[in-house]
This record gives sequence, structure tokens and C-alpha cells, in this order.
Amino acid sequence: MIRKIAVIGAGSFGTSLAILLTGKGFDVSIWGRKKSQMAFMRDTLENPHYLPGIKLPKELKIVDNMQDALEAADLVLFSVPAQSFRGVFKEAVPFIKKDAIIVNVAKGIEKGTLLRLSEVAKEIAPDLKYVALSGPSHAEEVAKLLPTTVAVASDDVKLSETVQEVFNTDRFRVYTNDDLVGVELGGALKNIIALGAGISDGMGFGDNAKAAMMTRGITEMCRLGVCMGADINTFSGLTGIGDLIVTCTSMHSRNRRCGIMMGQGKSPEEAVEAVGMVVEGMSTAEAADALAKKYNIEMPITQSICSMIHGEINAMEGVEMLMGRKTKNEMQI
Repeated sequence: MIRKIAVIGAGSFGTSLAILLTGKGFDVSIWGRKKSQMAFMRDTLENPHYLPGIKLPKELKIVDNMQDALEAADLVLFSVPAQSFRGVFKEAVPFIKKDAIIVNVAKGIEKGTLLRLSEVAKEIAPDLKYVALSGPSHAEEVAKLLPTTVAVASDDVKLSETVQEVFNTDRFRVYTNDDLVGVELGGALKNIIALGAGISDGMGFGDNAKAAMMTRGITEMCRLGVCMGADINTFSGLTGIGDLIVTCTSMHSRNRRCGIMMGQGKSPEEAVEAVGMVVEGMSTAEAADALAKKYNIEMPITQSICSMIHGEINAMEGVEMLMGRKTKNEMQI
């Protein structure tokens, strides 16, 4: 029975899910590392940097001590940047109950190790129960209780069904998916394509270019996913094409906003600074490019964006690289 829930990470998505779960009657604590932020949230019941204009429920426990948040928690929701997950998870594990369920909503691939986040978690605590939650779910809309649909995946179907029941509401519909690899990769890789869609918008290109970017982007996602053991059908679902659509078309998307500024001439560093939050696609592009080399597959969009991030080419050179490639059959995966 799930009664107490700890949310680790007080960014936009962690906060929005804390609001949702508190609204369902769970005993929810939310932890963030910045003591000043947590104090402000306690005093004002707002998290203005991440969710401006959204009131937090008074029942939500806002803490700056991780052990206090995790004590006796039946479910622990991790909502920290992908590249920070290892460190925060390792810090949290000593305080997590052995039978607690771990739900991770971060979307990324760890740089250096090239591990999916479930693999990072298993490396640190192999016996903990792990579930990934992913899909087209902008935090701003979740917090406003606008209709949203996501999927959860685990190596244990019963575990996924438990988490489905915990999170499901009449405004937040949760499906289960048996393909943990595909769900994790879809959520991570679409951020690269969203950068590309933003770059296209920033350069003043039209709908044709964005549609091509998204369509050929899903092909790259499928190509890498199949090599890594994913079910290709997962990329046609919520955590693949669904998340791709919302991330490539919305101004809520940090990755798209970052790409727009790069397309307008800002350096990658300037664009990330202007967004003011972590842009997961930047790190994921480098990891995915390394994986493409490892599996000896073509991912030209990923490669060109990675080259832009490293300052090796500019946006127009990236376009010319993609449009000038040797012709081929569209159906070659």
C-alpha cells in the first residue's frame, strides 16, 4: 500500500507531480538542494522560477533535508537532471526503504558511461524496484490539471501497474508499457530532435523543414533504439512520437527554445544560459553521437547537432550537411 511519497527534485516537473499526488490524498514531501528556494516555497506556497503563477497545496511538505523527505516513504519520485541523477540517487539510497518503489522522470543518457538511467540505478542499488515515467507532459500543463497522458515502464509488469494506479487521475492518464529500454530512449532522444526543430525555427525555416526534422528524427530514434534492444513500436507511442511532437512544437520546451536561439546565432553556451534551466538535449546529443559510433549506425541529425554544440560547424553548415547527403530509400531503417 502506497501512503507516503517523497519527491526528490523541486524543479518544474517534480513540483507539478507533487501537486498532483498531494491532490490524490497522498502524504507527499518534496526536497530540493537549494535551502533558499525551499524556504521561499514554504513561506509563499509558490515555486516562481519553475512554475510561476501556480499555488502549492498547503498539505505538501516542503523540506530541505533529504533524510526527512525519504523517511518511511513507500514511493520515491526522482525528478533531477539526467546528468545529476547518479550523484543524487547515490546520496538518497541509504535513506530509502528496501521495499520502496523508485519512479524516475528524468529523460537522458549518462555521458561517459552511455548508460540509461535505469542502468545507473541498478549499478548503485540492484535490488530496488525501478519504474520510468515518460511521455508528452509539460510540467506547466500538469500543474494546471490540463489533460495529459504518459506511460510507465519497468522490468516488472506488476510494478508498472502499481505506479499506474498511484499516478492516474481524470486529468493525468497513465498507460503501462513493457519496453523499459524504448521508453527511456524515446524520452531522451527526442530532446535532440527538439533542439534541431528549434534551430530550424530560429533560422526562419517553415513547416516543411520542421516536419522533415521530426520525421527523420524519429527514424534516428528507431535506428538506435532497435540496436539497443528496444521494441520499434514503442517509438510510435506516447514516449516516442508523442513526446517528440510536444517537445518540437511548444514554447514550454526548453530544448526547442534553446535551439531557436542557436538558430538565431547565439552560441550553445549563450543559449543554455538564456533558457535559465538544464537543457537535457545538449548532453544527450553527445551521448547519442557516441552510441551511434559504438553501434556503427547513421544518425546524421544527431551528428550535425553535436557538431554545432562543439562549435565545429554553424547552423547553416549543419543544414547544408543534412540536405546535401547522398540520396537513399526512405524506408531504410
